[in-house]
Amino acid sequence: MTIGFIGGGIMAEAIIRGVLNQKNISASDFLISELVESRRNFLKDTYKINVTNSNSELIEKSDVIILCVKPQNLFNVGEELKGLLKPDQLLISILAGISINKLIDQFDHERVIRVMPNTPAQIGEGVSVWLAAEDVSVDDKSFAKNILSSLGLEIEVMDEKLIDIGTALSGSGPAYVALFIESLIDAAVALGMTRDMAEKLALQTVSGTSKLMSDQNISAVELKTMVTSPGGTTAEALMTLEKQQFRTALMEAVYSAYKKSISLRGES
Repeated sequence: MTIGFIGGGIMAEAIIRGVLNQKNISASDFLISELVESRRNFLKDTYKINVTNSNSELIEKSDVIILCVKPQNLFNVGEELKGLLKPDQLLISILAGISINKLIDQFDHERVIRVMPNTPAQIGEGVSVWLAAEDVSVDDKSFAKNILSSLGLEIEVMDEKLIDIGTALSGSGPAYVALFIESLIDAAVALGMTRDMAEKLALQTVSGTSKLMSDQNISAVELKTMVTSPGGTTAEALMTLEKQQFRTALMEAVYSAYKKSISLRGES
């Protein structure tokens, strides 16, 4: 079986790395179509995979096609490849905001799976929310689960709205977390700590908190209560965050990302 990638960006590389680490698919089974020669050569040299600069060649040689281009490039790629996919080929898209119906229409192809992964997939700690079109077989779904599980947690949903919510929560989420960590670091530096030390403390605090909640099945409310002593420093800090509408700002940010995902596929 040949797995073809249209686009050789960060997420395509993450998928390749994750699958190769599972050692159940060999490098020779991968083919990437990438227009940028330097990137193409990097992927070939690093992962010993096959590369091309022709999307039509990739379609001809692949059993599964994973679409990894930017959403704004969908129309051009779709126009180039419309009608070229064979009925027995599976198309998997990781494009944010592009619905199953739009993919089916753009490529004139029914066997489509839509996935929203996130960047921690690069180290096998990601989360992928996915939805299969009606014509996708049980074997196709099993294959998709196998690929996506190599990137971290995979969650199949039956309602496309949940993909858009997942885009806003976990797809964009690493950027929210990065901004939060950056703010913690900057605050500590302003108080007199070195940036190197502040970064170590902030990263471990976020990582350790997440692991504690996950490993011991502790809710966010429970953990907050555990850390907060009456009249203490944490209570004072939380009161300031509430006064500055931290919670509201974050919730509105997620909602804004959700609305953007909806607008990208032209639906309300």
